[in-house]
Amino acid sequence: MKEVFLGAGAAVPRLAAVKSCWLSQNHKGQAVFHFEGCNSISEAEKFRGLGVFLPIEKRVTLTAGQYFVDDLIGCAVFENYAKPSVVSSSPCSMGTAPALLGVVKEVQIPGEGVAGTPLLVVDTSAGELLVPLAEDICPRIDTAARRIDVVLPDGLRDLNDGV
Repeated sequence: MKEVFLGAGAAVPRLAAVKSCWLSQNHKGQAVFHFEGCNSISEAEKFRGLGVFLPIEKRVTLTAGQYFVDDLIGCAVFENYAKPSVVSSSPCSMGTAPALLGVVKEVQIPGEGVAGTPLLVVDTSAGELLVPLAEDICPRIDTAARRIDVVLPDGLRDLNDGV
């Protein structure tokens, strides 16, 4: 990686040359950037609070089952039912059709040193619904189609009512 864009808020990001980049040993999952022309900690302070951005075409390719947070936000979430409805009289019955729950408005990632599963914050007509981003709950994620199919475990909605 030779260059990135740096920016904050509504300001247009600016191009910055990268001298080197590595993963932090002290902060798991975080990268450390050494920018050209920045040779001291005091000079690096001017970069505090800025986001590091890459053009989409320069993103790494993720393995199956991994997703960029930005690709999940805005996806429609449909609930599929684990068991066919008892009122279902034919394979075409609406009793088994997926129901639109809402749209992903945020993804909550567990913090450093905090184990857990990321949560999809789904904006529904009844308010926010927190859905664990787990394979057995989200069996189908199609970011190209902007769709996530979920099978909600019994009691999940009740847990969300207490939030």
